[in-house]
Amino acid sequence: MPIPLNLEPPPQPGVGDLSALRTLAPEILQPLLEAIPARVIVLDDRECLAWANQPFFAFTGLHPKQVLGRHIAQIIGPETHATYAGARERLHRGETVCWEGWTELAGVGMRFMREHLVPRTDAAGRRSTVAISLDWTELKLREAELRQQVQAVQRTEALKASIVDHALAALITTDAMGHIVEYNPAAEAMFGLPREAVIGRPVSEVVIPARHREAHNHGMARMASGGLARILEKRMELPALRGDGTEFPVEMVLWRTAVDGASYFTASLVDLTERKTAAEQIERQREALRQSEKLTAMGSLLAGVAHELNNPLSIVMGRASLLEDKMSGTEHAEDALRIREAAERCGRIVRTFLNMARSRAPQRGPVQLNDLVTAAVEMLQYGLRTHGVEVRCELAPDLPLVQADADQIGQVVLNLLVNAQQALAGRDPPRSVSLRTLLRDGDAGGEVLLQVRDSGGGVSDELRERIFEPFFTTKPEGIGTGLGLAVSRGIAREHGGDLLLEPTAAGTGACFQLRLPVGGEGAGAPAAAAAPAAASDTPARVLVVDDEAEITDLMRDFLEAAGYEVATAESGGVALELLAEARFDAIVSDLRMPDIDGATLWREVGQRWPALTARMLFVTGDTLSPGARSFLAETGRPMLDKPFTKADLLAQVRALLRAAPATNET
Repeated sequence: MPIPLNLEPPPQPGVGDLSALRTLAPEILQPLLEAIPARVIVLDDRECLAWANQPFFAFTGLHPKQVLGRHIAQIIGPETHATYAGARERLHRGETVCWEGWTELAGVGMRFMREHLVPRTDAAGRRSTVAISLDWTELKLREAELRQQVQAVQRTEALKASIVDHALAALITTDAMGHIVEYNPAAEAMFGLPREAVIGRPVSEVVIPARHREAHNHGMARMASGGLARILEKRMELPALRGDGTEFPVEMVLWRTAVDGASYFTASLVDLTERKTAAEQIERQREALRQSEKLTAMGSLLAGVAHELNNPLSIVMGRASLLEDKMSGTEHAEDALRIREAAERCGRIVRTFLNMARSRAPQRGPVQLNDLVTAAVEMLQYGLRTHGVEVRCELAPDLPLVQADADQIGQVVLNLLVNAQQALAGRDPPRSVSLRTLLRDGDAGGEVLLQVRDSGGGVSDELRERIFEPFFTTKPEGIGTGLGLAVSRGIAREHGGDLLLEPTAAGTGACFQLRLPVGGEGAGAPAAAAAPAAASDTPARVLVVDDEAEITDLMRDFLEAAGYEVATAESGGVALELLAEARFDAIVSDLRMPDIDGATLWREVGQRWPALTARMLFVTGDTLSPGARSFLAETGRPMLDKPFTKADLLAQVRALLRAAPATNET
């Protein structure tokens, strides 16, 4: 407890003299100083503690007996006492000293104090100092905490504002009535309307298409009345309205925020236009890939079937040709001719299948466009006929050759025919497709033209150029990929020509025109007749190697009829035995055989009779095999595709024998 405040000097030494306070009645001064929340002490002229109130002892945790009469430096510490040097000088001059700040107090630690030091002098001239101090530490700490909280809020608000202003998504906030109160820069860019033009306006008038505004207003009214919020915090795809009146798809998430008891709704919107466009393009490409895979699978299947047909077709074609020769001049000659022509037609169809399925680099050479048109019509004849489509061909005679890749241009002709057939699907008869070839002279040497005209509904003016765009199609879903015309035009232009849609009257069908420049070695010149076998006292000897007896017999009959001596071998092993025993001028061998195949036979011949490899001809129906293509490309040996005609075989053998003389003689 503090010492009672007396006007008389205390009865014990060291307690101090309070005569400076005698002007106040003790019964008033003592309760007053004890009741105030400040800490009050009185220092005598020696700076010893003469008196202190109860708050001082409660603050320091000291007992009156520990401190009364002791020098203040012993109570607050020498370092803290030294900081009062300037204050003591002012007190000696009779000035009141006020200060506040952080200070280290002995036994208490660092505190923020506010002090008033008041000098007093009594009637006897004795000086004393009354120190009134307030501990504002908690207040200052709270102020610092509040300041940090305010700064944190300011930083958070600044960060949120920065995020909103720089967000890629459009953010639109409305009040409970649907009026726009916030509209970020991304929304300005997305909707094409500045912020000042939309603030305060109903959001339904700004970004929602007219046909959806009534439903939006009903939903806002329902939520305002406390009804169920059906779309809050759900991802939704919706149509939105730009400032120019165009609609576009957006993805929206809507949420509600309560501020001071009021509800606000914020929508985050992402423009889906590019995503939708990309997805549609990917789907078109995926569908095109599926169609391509179907075509590849179908091509592989057809190629397999065609390959299996090669040998029997070769036999039918060859035997029909021999039969025609035997029946010459008889009443059965016409029948033999028809059999041979039908077999050759089958052979052309099979060869077309194989060319379509064959994957190889483009190979350009002199090509007769009429032949490609005939092959395409023969290939599609059945489908056209069963769909009630009449095909008329008007092919110009003596049409010059063009320098082209036969497979690619053949594919263009097929595409045009297929498009014409599909254009006629579902139309009332009569249905017709006409193909016409002609030569048009020009400054650059002329062009060969193919016109494919159908009797369908034609192509509207607005779609005339779009039909050549990749993935664009006017056909029903599931029919076509939209690539045929684009690829065909690309092929035509790569060949120096073009593919055009000619102008036609409305309702008179479509007419496509393929243009190819005249060119190629021997263009326009008739094919030279195969030279007959050179007359010689010793006929050329040819070894025929094939594991199918019917094929070897057929080739032997062809060659012997042309004046060659022929030996046959049913395998590569037997062929090597014959080569070791007899002389041969040329070898005609199947490429795929069970024991020693054609490639192995070629290597063995190269080791034993190197010169004879220059006179080896390979006959195969397996041109789709990567191994076969690789071998033929590596060796540079000529190849005869099955099915073949007598003229094909004899021409190839004559070409072999015109090479440098070579035999297997040692």
